[in-house]
Amino acid sequence: MKTEILTFGCRLNTYESEVMRGHAVGLSDTIIVNTCAVTGEAERQARQAIRRAHRERPDAKIIVTGCAAQIAPETWAALPGVTRVLGNIEKLQPESWAAGAGSAVSDIMVATETAAHLVTEFSGRARAFVQVQQGCDHRCTFCIIPFGRGPSRSVPMGAIVEQVRVLVNTGYQEIVLTGVDITSYGPDLPGKPTLGQMIRRLLALVPDLPRLRLSSLDPNEIDVDLWRLIAEEPRLMPHLHLSAQAGSDLILKRMKRRHLRADALAVIARARALRPGIGIGADLIAGFPTETEELFAETLAFVAEAEIPFLHVFPYSERPGTPAARMPAVGVAIRRERASRLRAAGQAQAARFYAAQMGAEISVLAESDATGHSEHFAPVRIAATPGSLLRAKVIGADMAGLIAEAA
Repeated sequence: MKTEILTFGCRLNTYESEVMRGHAVGLSDTIIVNTCAVTGEAERQARQAIRRAHRERPDAKIIVTGCAAQIAPETWAALPGVTRVLGNIEKLQPESWAAGAGSAVSDIMVATETAAHLVTEFSGRARAFVQVQQGCDHRCTFCIIPFGRGPSRSVPMGAIVEQVRVLVNTGYQEIVLTGVDITSYGPDLPGKPTLGQMIRRLLALVPDLPRLRLSSLDPNEIDVDLWRLIAEEPRLMPHLHLSAQAGSDLILKRMKRRHLRADALAVIARARALRPGIGIGADLIAGFPTETEELFAETLAFVAEAEIPFLHVFPYSERPGTPAARMPAVGVAIRRERASRLRAAGQAQAARFYAAQMGAEISVLAESDATGHSEHFAPVRIAATPGSLLRAKVIGADMAGLIAEAA
């Protein structure tokens, strides 16, 4: 049987799974599990998938990699059916996939550079992901990812341009730039380019790229050139997703974030002033340690005040070894209940956002023969050819998104 890859977690993992698919092309009867360590739930799902894979294909070799495997390799090596564990550095090295290669997990915290890899396709996806940065130098109190990814390292501009050209030539209409903390791009490269400077250069050198989208941004690290692109560049999609995490100053300080509530509100206001109608998204954690009902209410009010339609909500999850795991905890049931309330608040904002687009002409990237996403990242129901980019008119809107027909 052919190699199967099970991917958990972020867009960066999705990109890296495609790198591994190319490296592992010579393997047979193998299952690669690319794990995530952001939450305990992500790890639970990966363990469950490994046990299921072993039951269904007992003779298959199971190779486990990704952030969870990097942080605790011995735990994953002990699971039934697992034959090898690879670290986040090793999984991207071609030699790790040669016949006879064994388990290997390097000390990720001493990593100094990020190798460039060419990916030609993303199986079953209409948009492609391109890694521009790896790792993180910050130490938010809730986050274990720096221990799975190491320090921040940037991909050289030339390698990014080459990768995007390959994907555009393959036929992809939309590219998403991804990493762990993409707004930290550049200080380790010659000339110390910013993220905005890199994007400006990329768009100039790949004029055939129709749509460029960005993954999560730190609200305090959007540079001058990126603000200018948000205002002026039509190929940069009108969609800004912020790593906000909370709307309470006290909780943000206890998270050791680099922004306060007013900073996030100012970023959103500035984005809307520069690009009217821009779609705003945010990552938020519900039930962080010490969060009282009053502090949670501040985050709920933040969602309403900022009118954020696209929320990515996580109930807080203890990560062993992080400072937050030693703080007074909020009960698990309360975390889940608050996460549900946050999601409901986001859905209410999304419904208003969708309703405001009735009758508008939009650009849709078709992801199936019946669904796609607009330039604002609103889900769209439309009859179209998967992978195509088309103009459409919004003829309906509900809680699930937009309904459109080809213009």
